Amino acid sequence: MSKQDNFRKQVKSFYGILVISFAMVLLIGVLGVIYMMDPSVFSSKKDTPNSEVVDVDPDEDWDKIENGIHLRTGFKDGEGLMTVVNNCTNCHSAQLVIQNRMNEERWIETIRWMQKTQNLWDLGDNEKVIVNYLVTNYPPKSKGRREALTNIEWYPLEQ
Repeated sequence: MSKQDNFRKQVKSFYGILVISFAMVLLIGVLGVIYMMDPSVFSSKKDTPNSEVVDVDPDEDWDKIENGIHLRTGFKDGEGLMTVVNNCTNCHSAQLVIQNRMNEERWIETIRWMQKTQNLWDLGDNEKVIVNYLVTNYPPKSKGRREALTNIEWYPLEQ
């Protein structure tokens, strides 16, 4: 391959990258303008701010608990459940809370972090209720990431 062909190839590659970059900047700009005109276009929540849109039969109990589980959120039933539901699920899913098992100190640190960086409001007297519920129902697990495998039939690998 001659130097001239190599140069043409490099120029083509450069122009390709330039065109893709321009297209991306243009797309981001258009999406930004659309967002500034109507932020709800990009939201999965179409009802009111801080509320999830969930199809609920009006005849059913909105906060029904079966087998010790709050059906709408998956939280365990316990003292302080509705305080947690009303304060925590306004901003994020219940699953985010459930998967983050912590001790009292870490739950409080997480609340402070959310207040400092995520605009979480002052919980007042509810903070103690929330932390007690979380420590009681979602404490740290000492098992690790998964339980040890049991009742396994091992077999030799043939080569």
